[in-house]
Amino acid sequence: MVFSMMKLKGKELLLIDKMKKINYIFLFIFLVSCTSNTIFEKPKDLIPKDTMSLLLQEMIISTSAKFIKNKNNQKNINYMPFVYERFKIDSTRFESSNYYYMSTIDLYQEILEKAKASINAQQDALKKVKKQLDSIKKDSLKLTRSKLKKGDSLKIIKNFEKLELSKRSLEEMNIRQ
Repeated sequence: MVFSMMKLKGKELLLIDKMKKINYIFLFIFLVSCTSNTIFEKPKDLIPKDTMSLLLQEMIISTSAKFIKNKNNQKNINYMPFVYERFKIDSTRFESSNYYYMSTIDLYQEILEKAKASINAQQDALKKVKKQLDSIKKDSLKLTRSKLKKGDSLKIIKNFEKLELSKRSLEEMNIRQ
C-alpha cells in the first residue's frame, strides 16, 4: 500500500508540474492580450497638430479668464464659443480630434508641451512689457515731481520778490509821509 502511494505521488507530481507549465502559459497569454493599445480611427475632419496646439492654448487662456472681470466689469463668462468661432470649428470636431490625439499619447504629449511652451513665452513677453511700462511710469513720475519741485521753488522766489517789492514800496511810502 505504501508503495502504491508513492507511485501516485510521483504521478501527481508530474501532473502538478504539467499544470504549472500550463498555468504559466495561460498567464503569459493573458498578460499579452491585456495591453491597452487602443488607438481610435483617425477622424475625417481631424484638426492638424499645430492648430490643435494653438486651440488648446486659447482654451486654457479662455478658461482661466472666466473669473477675471472684463472691460464691462462682468465675470463668469464662457469664452469657449468664441474660441470655437475663431478657429471655425465646432465642439464635436474638437472632441473627436481630442479623443484621437489622446489615444496616441506621444503625439498628444508633444502637442501639450508645445502649447505650454508657447503660453510660457507669452507670459514672459507680457512680464517684460509690464516691467517696461512700470519703469516708464516711474520715470515720468520722477520727472513730474522734479518739475513740481522746481516750479514750487520758482513760485517761492517770485513770491519772495513780490514781498520784497511790497516791503520797499511800504518803506518808500513811510519815508514820504
